[in-house]
Amino acid sequence: MKGKKILVTGGTGQVARPVAEALAADNEVWCLGRFGTPGVERELNDRGITTHHWDMEDPSGDSLKGVPEDFTHVLHSAVRRGEDGDFNATVDVNATATGRLMQHCRLAESFLYVSTGAVYARQSLDHAYTETDPVDGVADWLPAYPVGKIATEGVVRAFARVLGLPATIARLNIAYGPGGYGGVPMLFFRRMLAGEPIAVPLSGQNWMSPLHTDDLVAHVPALWKAADVPAALVNWGGDEAVGISDCARLLEELTGVRANLVPTAVTRETYRFDPALRSELTGPCRVSWREGLRRTLEAHHPQHVRDRQGE
Repeated sequence: MKGKKILVTGGTGQVARPVAEALAADNEVWCLGRFGTPGVERELNDRGITTHHWDMEDPSGDSLKGVPEDFTHVLHSAVRRGEDGDFNATVDVNATATGRLMQHCRLAESFLYVSTGAVYARQSLDHAYTETDPVDGVADWLPAYPVGKIATEGVVRAFARVLGLPATIARLNIAYGPGGYGGVPMLFFRRMLAGEPIAVPLSGQNWMSPLHTDDLVAHVPALWKAADVPAALVNWGGDEAVGISDCARLLEELTGVRANLVPTAVTRETYRFDPALRSELTGPCRVSWREGLRRTLEAHHPQHVRDRQGE
């Protein structure tokens, strides 16, 4: 993409920041956020990205004042996750902020909303979820999070029709890579380093379709192109199905650090996706999960990675 005017929310996060930085080379990119991490706003500015302080929880919506209205493309990944367990606040903040953002950017060519696979009603652990599978928003590990996502998907669907704004709802799987905090695999590895347990199901293992940063960035223009009225819906994950326990065992192989897998009734649930529709839109992924995991370790914990010859 070249010569576009792009707005990104959640621009300091695992998903949106690498997209913003990649697109800033040939486009005008703005990032909205609170920028609470010291130095991160300056880092974005140094990459040629314009930043603007935006608080999703601002009841007046005034924090969008001063933001241009002529963006061609929008990537909305900012979220109130609901760690405090307040379902009503999680729904209200995410839904209202998204509606205001879509109204503000109603002239855009495309609006991409980042949702989550956690909205799906749990079937078998290895079930390959498709876009037509039922949702229920039940996630014991973070109950308010998927409820807020389902509510906000509804807002995106409604405003796409009301405003005539082409939109794509992309239900994200596990995003990981060298940037940010590294994604869920690096959360697991930090627990391994600390000797802490990693919760796994009482039988079997959770499955996921991990998406490396390089592929995530490459997919975004195609997901914008797929935007439509009514809003398009796609599962956004990688091509390969990976078991969480298998992921932990590969981390062991690559580093020699032991993974303490503890069967328990409540785990951080992950979901395996059927990649057919996404592959049709974006083409195949280019980074295998094994190589991607090594690269991520080398970026975040190089001192623990065994050299290839020593494996």
